[in-house]
Amino acid sequence: MTVARLGWLGALVMGTVLFIADERAMVDTANPNFVPSVILLGAAVVPTAFVLFVAERRLPYDVPPTVVFVTALLGGVVGTVVAGFLEYHTLLRLGVLPMLAVAVIEEAAKLLVPLAVLLLTRYRQPADGVLIGVASGAGFAALETMGYAFVALVRSHGSVTALEDILVLRGLLAPAGHMAWTGATAAALWAARLTGRWLRFLLVFVVAVLLHTAWDSIGTLTGYVVIAAVSLVMLGILTHRTAAASRVP
Repeated sequence: MTVARLGWLGALVMGTVLFIADERAMVDTANPNFVPSVILLGAAVVPTAFVLFVAERRLPYDVPPTVVFVTALLGGVVGTVVAGFLEYHTLLRLGVLPMLAVAVIEEAAKLLVPLAVLLLTRYRQPADGVLIGVASGAGFAALETMGYAFVALVRSHGSVTALEDILVLRGLLAPAGHMAWTGATAAALWAARLTGRWLRFLLVFVVAVLLHTAWDSIGTLTGYVVIAAVSLVMLGILTHRTAAASRVP
């Protein structure tokens, strides 16, 4: 897969400009027809830019852009639907849904499409796992943010401030959340498929679940920053190991 260098920066700048223009048009005209595009741009710009950023790393990707796009789309739809269904029925049975259960369900749901790619396609280079995982996490994060933004708008009786707060906060943090966790676990999954080190994959999955649980439980900006740093470092280490392994003759 070949991507222009710094394409991620162009996508981020262009997407941000479009989001601001769309948001200003919505506010200045008080036209609710702009709401869907504002939510879409606010939820998708940063995840899209981060996928491009990962795709531009010096890794021997074999997976084509079309598969990455389909993974993001299906990863988002399948992941959110499966996670929502399981969380709902678990809540009905238990009467309460612990944050740990939410994290396990969502981290597993986001891996369904990457697992299908691994088993049903020929894209099994270790680097492909990193990119496929990040793409699946991006789709999940974008759709989840869109849902939260819509709910915030309804509950606040049309407050633009409430809408913007959700879009900006979740948009900025998306790479350090769902995208980093699923990118790391998918990278470990691809490596395990080649090396048979399934215990390492399980360990990475458990760490992702614990980080997800902490993220959902902590509720402070400082806590988010710390968890974001740990999550991105984990993704960076696994990506570095993937690059190093790819250079071995």
